[in-house]
Amino acid sequence: MSSQRPRIFYGWVVVFTAGIGLLLGYAPVFVYSFSVFIKSLAQDFHTSRTSISFAFTLANIMQSVGAPLIGRLVDRFGAHKVIIPSTVIFGLVLISFKYSSTRLWQLYAFFIVIGFIGTGAAPVPYGIVVSRWFDKRRGLALGLMMMGLSCGAILLPPIAQRLILRFGWRAAYAIVGFAVLAISVPVVGIFLKDSPEKMGLQPDGVPDLNNGSQQQKNEQGLSWSAARKQPTFWFLASAFFLLGASVHACVIHLVPMLTDHGITLQRAAFASSLLGVALLIGRVFTGFFLDRYFGPYVAMLLFSGVAVGISLLWSGAGGSLPLIAAFLVGLGMGAEADIIAYLTSRYFGLRSFGVIYGFLFATFTLAGALGPVLMGVGFDRLGSYRAPLLFFLASTLVATALLTRLGPYVYRPTHTDPV
Repeated sequence: MSSQRPRIFYGWVVVFTAGIGLLLGYAPVFVYSFSVFIKSLAQDFHTSRTSISFAFTLANIMQSVGAPLIGRLVDRFGAHKVIIPSTVIFGLVLISFKYSSTRLWQLYAFFIVIGFIGTGAAPVPYGIVVSRWFDKRRGLALGLMMMGLSCGAILLPPIAQRLILRFGWRAAYAIVGFAVLAISVPVVGIFLKDSPEKMGLQPDGVPDLNNGSQQQKNEQGLSWSAARKQPTFWFLASAFFLLGASVHACVIHLVPMLTDHGITLQRAAFASSLLGVALLIGRVFTGFFLDRYFGPYVAMLLFSGVAVGISLLWSGAGGSLPLIAAFLVGLGMGAEADIIAYLTSRYFGLRSFGVIYGFLFATFTLAGALGPVLMGVGFDRLGSYRAPLLFFLASTLVATALLTRLGPYVYRPTHTDPV
């Protein structure tokens, strides 16, 4: 076998493909766009913001249930066999919103299904694939992959707002469902490859001169039963839980929070899109810095920025400060999936990477289910977002402190040649 590398490493094609899948995946469709649906849903179902937020909570709970299962299935069968059927069902369920009634229990049922199925069109399976294709450039690859999700966060909120105004919220979800089936499914089905092993390569495009060495490297690491006994696992899980509750609460309630302060709906939607821009910037630069600096320090810097953003939202200041706040929260949220994946690989290896990453990502999404409903309850009972924002500010500061408890990497990058 020739030791010469291919001119274009196919891993970058995998990164681009994963980005396309994430662009129309669960997070852009339900997390980053949900804020523009809240008032329409509350009016159509004749209920409170708390009740509507609870629908989102149910979806995120099912994401938390599904993430470890998806990770385990990808470890066992490969990502392609998990992602494609999940994405097809995800698109079909979105289309079925067109035929839903105004009964609240039906909305809850739809969100339960979409939350569970959407796990297969979320960062966990794609992050597993990209982590297996890269080692030295793993942080950058994960960041570039997550650019697809960030682009979705930029594009889908204003698109969804226009679709809602013109066709209603049901048709808006249905149109997005058709886009999932027409774009994501064929692109991912054709170009996504599970690992570099079958192409005679190691991570980063290094030629694999010893047949099977890639498989041996993938087996390095802790088992799930060993990983969950490590203090590092629980420090990470606690930090991601606290941050997840805080950023999800702010993102999901961002539009109503700003409009309650007299900001126009158009400017609030722009703030939501600006948050998406911050997600995009955060993905790329986080990945870049993760490859060059100690990961927990990078995460602490971003978490501190989230705390500043929440402080600005709590102050209720006008002018450009709400836009700055949205940007800072977006930077922190933009780092979550790639930081979780990257730190998981460095502290626990790739042996049971899927299930470990799935459980850690589940803590983040479970917190994302809790945060918005706590924010909604705080608003409904107190008539203001100030008290819950203060609580989430404290949570973010505790999450930042927990990262100081992490030790040095256990599984460092092994390849030093540039890609």
